[in-house]
Amino acid sequence: MNAQSKQLKTVYTVVERGPNKSFWTKVGIGSVNHDGSINLRLDALPTNGTLQIRDYEPRETEPRRNEADVKLAPQLSADSLL
Repeated sequence: MNAQSKQLKTVYTVVERGPNKSFWTKVGIGSVNHDGSINLRLDALPTNGTLQIRDYEPRETEPRRNEADVKLAPQLSADSLL
């Protein structure tokens, strides 16, 4: 992780859906300014009013696939649903 990525943050909202059932939804990104303040850019707003800000971690667990690697299921027509 380089110095620039240490300044990046990921913004989540955490929704509790029962005992031991927490769902983390990414709602934006943040960046740390030179004075330690944080700018947030949100794509969505949490319905519970709570944001969780974490250090950014790039996703490297699964390699990216291009369209040629993805096998598409056959498309259904309206006639096949009747």
